[in-house]
Amino acid sequence: MSTVALQPAPITNAMTVDVEDYFQVAAFEKCIRREDWPSWPVRVEDNTRRVLELFQRHDVHATFFMLGWVAERFPSLVRDISAAGHELASHGFGHERLTNISRTKFREGIVRTKQLLQDLSGTAVAGYRAPSYSIGPATLWAYDELREAGYRYSSSIVPIRHDLYGMPAAPRFAFFTERSGLLEIPVTTVRLWGRNWPCGGGGYFRLLPYAMFRRGLRRVNGQEQRPGVFYFHPWEVDPQQPRVPGVTLKNRVRHYLNLTRTAPRIERLIRDFRFDRMDRVFLAPGHATYPVVALQSEESCAHQAGIQHA
Repeated sequence: MSTVALQPAPITNAMTVDVEDYFQVAAFEKCIRREDWPSWPVRVEDNTRRVLELFQRHDVHATFFMLGWVAERFPSLVRDISAAGHELASHGFGHERLTNISRTKFREGIVRTKQLLQDLSGTAVAGYRAPSYSIGPATLWAYDELREAGYRYSSSIVPIRHDLYGMPAAPRFAFFTERSGLLEIPVTTVRLWGRNWPCGGGGYFRLLPYAMFRRGLRRVNGQEQRPGVFYFHPWEVDPQQPRVPGVTLKNRVRHYLNLTRTAPRIERLIRDFRFDRMDRVFLAPGHATYPVVALQSEESCAHQAGIQHA
């Protein structure tokens, strides 16, 4: 009697959206003053609704990391995201990078945004993502504040080298931080030729060939048997957004190149892989156990460097 080998079920990855407007990105912070935000045309509500329609067409649920600034101005959008079955999570209040604000202001922002999202949606908020992935060796204190504020997980690290963010020495997959017990879920990278390469979305998803992302995520799901974390922004499905003057060539390329490709590529990605909300992928009972990791603070890194060069 012959037997048929059962194929393992496809791994479910996490689909995430960072809900912020085009004029709030870190690449434009030297061109657009925060006090001038109200003078720019707001497009985040319409663009986010386009994303909701895309997900509805493909029966995909996602996690929306929302700025409190956006939620405060568009409460019906918050309610509609929740009513559609998506997870609401915090992106802080005003998209300040943690390296640019005080610990007190950070605390006020994460508490204010969490409460706002919960009041509007009637659902608990468990997750947080730092603007521009700005948790790093100098801002590890953020984990203590997040835990104190009642968050269960963060997705604020990309373990690569980048001019605006990155923590290449951090683990590539989900882990508990030793200092706070909070679960950190890094954005996906693929390990090749002795280094980590981006495989989690954002600008890289628009700039690099789609086949590279598909191959990388298949490697993570297949060879490593791990779920991936993918992210994008509502402004990335908006090729008609206003052009900001005075932007450097590098940042123009980073922000505007291939905006017309984002939505079609996301639809292709959804057809090629399985996706769901962060909480259901990483927090559901019966899921994998995660290691406890002691991340190195800025002081620890400096001390270690001093020992190596002594």
